[in-house]
Amino acid sequence: MPFRLLCITAHPDDESAGFGGALLMANRGGIETYLLCLTDGQAAHFRGETADAADLGLRRRAELAEACELLGITDYEVLHYPDGALLKQDIHEMTGTIVERIRRLRPQVILTFGGDGNVNLHRDHTVVCMAATAAFHWAARGIYFPEQLEQGLAPYAPQKLYYLSTQFISVRDQPELESLPTVPYSLTLELGELADKKNEAFARHSSQAGVLGRVQSFIDQHKMTERYLLVAAPGQIEVGSDDGLFAGVTPD
Repeated sequence: MPFRLLCITAHPDDESAGFGGALLMANRGGIETYLLCLTDGQAAHFRGETADAADLGLRRRAELAEACELLGITDYEVLHYPDGALLKQDIHEMTGTIVERIRRLRPQVILTFGGDGNVNLHRDHTVVCMAATAAFHWAARGIYFPEQLEQGLAPYAPQKLYYLSTQFISVRDQPELESLPTVPYSLTLELGELADKKNEAFARHSSQAGVLGRVQSFIDQHKMTERYLLVAAPGQIEVGSDDGLFAGVTPD
């Protein structure tokens, strides 16, 4: 069986700006990569030439498709949770939805946001972190969402969970937030020539032209690296000993 990676995000463009390097490296290594995006980003401040929120959502889905193709993502899915309002949703139901995807896709490694809401302290990012973390731990336990087992899915235990580590805080007109605590890191990925491909994928989100330049300037400062924190792994390991996203992972 192949190695598989699942990246769980909140909005179209998160996959490129945040996790693009890891996804590209995994694809280059022959690893199947999957993306689960919880919203279509239709509440974004920047709307381009779209007529309304629904139109923006459709455009951002199309942009995501282009970015995923550039990143070599095996398959992706956009859910229908409301952009900007994940905090108001049923977190138990949301966790169950993610558990179902984990049991179906059976990824050994999962990437998601840290609880700080990186990189712009977005509360949707924090909620995704909460639900994805619970789902990582619950997917292996049949007592959680047993109806999924009745539908033919089996419990599944992913082997490693990583949070994206914020290397910078991108906030508008709130410089005081830049000093807030953020997620530390245990692993640095050196992207090399893949950095340009990551930026190319990010640029596919053209509806967000009003913010692309500002965020791009931050990304350019760190574009040769991505940093992650290992949050869960088999056994009790020393975090500093992490040698790679799939280091120590066994196929199943």
